[in-house]
Amino acid sequence: MEETLAQFVQSRRENLGLTPLGLSKKCNVPAVIIEEIEAGHELFLSVTVRQNLSKGLRCTADEIKKLEKNFEFDEVPMEEMDVLKQRILNGETELYCPKCNSLLNVRIETMYDIEDNVVYVPRGYCTKCTFQIK
Repeated sequence: MEETLAQFVQSRRENLGLTPLGLSKKCNVPAVIIEEIEAGHELFLSVTVRQNLSKGLRCTADEIKKLEKNFEFDEVPMEEMDVLKQRILNGETELYCPKCNSLLNVRIETMYDIEDNVVYVPRGYCTKCTFQIK
């Protein structure tokens, strides 16, 4: 059976003697993202997260990338994605997947731009299929 991204990250982290919070601090990636990766919910990472994670795990970004899932991002029209993102930012939590109509697991991630301004980013994933809001 092929190793998953979640298994790879968890096993590398454990081999380095780190907790999820310790890895988070070491590679400057929010702990919630580390937890989502290890739970198998984050299947595709941004370039920045991948690079930071690879430094913290002492591996190459390519080793991580080859374990990520390749998604077809153009399956859901951009307008529909924008509406979903806005609904998340408005605080709605009972949203459904546009691909399979299953419940979405959603959250708002707090990030900072290059000028240290707070930016709120809607995130979500389907509990049944590969749909993600990145």
